[in-house]
Amino acid sequence: MSASLLARVPVPVKFAAPLAVALLAAAACSSGSSSSGSTSNSTSPSAAAPAGSTSSTMITTKTSSGGSFLTNSAGRAVYLFLADSTGKSACNGTCAAAWPPVIAASQPTAAGSAQATDLGTITRSDGTKQVTYDGHPLYYFEGDTGPGTDKGQGLDNFGAKWWLVAPTGSSITTAVTISGSGSVPASSPSSGGGGY
Repeated sequence: MSASLLARVPVPVKFAAPLAVALLAAAACSSGSSSSGSTSNSTSPSAAAPAGSTSSTMITTKTSSGGSFLTNSAGRAVYLFLADSTGKSACNGTCAAAWPPVIAASQPTAAGSAQATDLGTITRSDGTKQVTYDGHPLYYFEGDTGPGTDKGQGLDNFGAKWWLVAPTGSSITTAVTISGSGSVPASSPSSGGGGY
């Protein structure tokens, strides 16, 4: 039955969605186009990805008064959480609402001073893939208003400290000034350490 004839036949509402999917599949199969072996995703990663994700999975660097630190491709600061253990996130539920994990739709890539060999992913309890750097799961802070802010730097939230991440994978625990955020005092005099 052709799609135009089917459009004139009344269909109960509970069958409308499955019928539409079947028609689209049939149309795709009968379109006469051939596959060259490559596939494309019609949904952009940013549209399909959960909160906390980026439109790309690129981790790059920006420079502050405290040195270089990791950001996403749009310049939004990313943090590590001292309560995490290597390759495992301790931030879920309310914590993940305040500190959204950096989610990857595919293998993350590196730019700037970020090292591709330090990038990876872990699978969170909800099945999403979270970007890691040097084993540290990465997060955004909901209080950051966008690129150029780091209001999460040095906060003691959900039982541990949150720090910006240096390209070496160390936490940056010194005072940091980046455009738009002002100076954020560090509560620890140390200048790094893996955090674990």
